[in-house]
Amino acid sequence: MKKVAVIGLGLIGGSLALELKKTTWATIYGIDKNKDHIRKALELGIIFEEIAFDKIHEMDVVIIAVPVNVIPEIAVKVLDLINENALVFDVGSTKAKVCESVRMHPNRKNFVALHPIAGTEFSGPQAAIYDLFTDKVNIICEKELSSREKIEQTRDLFEKLKMKNVFMESAVQHDIHIAYVSHLSHISSFMLGKTVLEIEKDEKNIFNMAGSGFASTVRLAKSNPETWTPIFMQNRDNLLKSLEEYIKNLNKFKDILTRKSAEDVLKIMEDTNRIKDVLAGIKQQ
Repeated sequence: MKKVAVIGLGLIGGSLALELKKTTWATIYGIDKNKDHIRKALELGIIFEEIAFDKIHEMDVVIIAVPVNVIPEIAVKVLDLINENALVFDVGSTKAKVCESVRMHPNRKNFVALHPIAGTEFSGPQAAIYDLFTDKVNIICEKELSSREKIEQTRDLFEKLKMKNVFMESAVQHDIHIAYVSHLSHISSFMLGKTVLEIEKDEKNIFNMAGSGFASTVRLAKSNPETWTPIFMQNRDNLLKSLEEYIKNLNKFKDILTRKSAEDVLKIMEDTNRIKDVLAGIKQQ
């Protein structure tokens, strides 16, 4: 792996570029329609050089790290241009659409559909950091449609980043599950922030009185709207189902408070405390 092209130089693409440069000594090239991103990535040493799509055929690895609404189109374009030995993967947090778009492509075997579950609330090349992926999970979907060589290459690459690889047969199932455990939490954070901003008109009170609990809960509301709007729209159907369940639970809690039932408030929180054991078990795996 001597030449790597990163298409999209935001948090994930930029952080992957930093890590691959460190762990593989590959030369990292960048493609981004935002020229400020290119300039910043060059300034920070994230990439060696900007290239155009007509150089894709020279690359050993192509990483697609653009918003999910344009990943399907870019994936097809890249697969049209690569050499026969190249590895191509995207890092989007929805997988069904991109998998559908490349399913019948002659170079489908060169493509690996994956989702490294890592990130922060920051965006752009300046947000790229080392160790973003350490001890995180990387989900690989539809491995049976990728060549064994490319799956092994991908596994090795992300193991070098100290990630745990997990396989999911269905990209559709990936999107269903990720709606609950990732995308819903972002909506919750955005809406909590919106609610507080609307109710508390004096922003000084928010600043002075907000504790660490509030700060950690609304942290995700600082995420880039241009990244998350396409995610919400592309995973819309699954999110609507998860929101129905979430709203049902909020209404149930509201009803308990209305009835002034301290016993029910206590029970619902005690039952939910089981999430500690679930998360602890995941970390130990």
